[in-house]
Amino acid sequence: MAVEKNVLVEMESEGCSGSGNGFEGWWEERSLPQKVMLGILFAVGGISLMALFGGFVMLLWNWLMPDIFGLGTVNYWQAWGLMILSWILFKGFHAGDSSGSTERKRKKELRRYIREDDEANSSPETQ
Repeated sequence: MAVEKNVLVEMESEGCSGSGNGFEGWWEERSLPQKVMLGILFAVGGISLMALFGGFVMLLWNWLMPDIFGLGTVNYWQAWGLMILSWILFKGFHAGDSSGSTERKRKKELRRYIREDDEANSSPETQ
């Protein structure tokens, strides 16, 4: 028991406590050059992933669509255009719309409906 307390005290003094500030504490401990480098790293990584995804769509289209549907091949920028078009058509173009609140409202109504249905089915009157 005493050993466990000593380990916890050492961990807390080193900043390893489980109930710390999380990301905010970790971020505050970094120096400005480290923060700049992390920002650059994430930006380059994000751009690289987007570029790879556009290439993946192009390769997938050129592999499947000409053989299955007899369509022509697309280049890299046409693949990006297809991704943007499919995003608009399937996800919708909700600039500034709070679709998250609509989704929450729909889920809340569904939970209420299920709860009412469960209560109606479990009441002694129906048995």
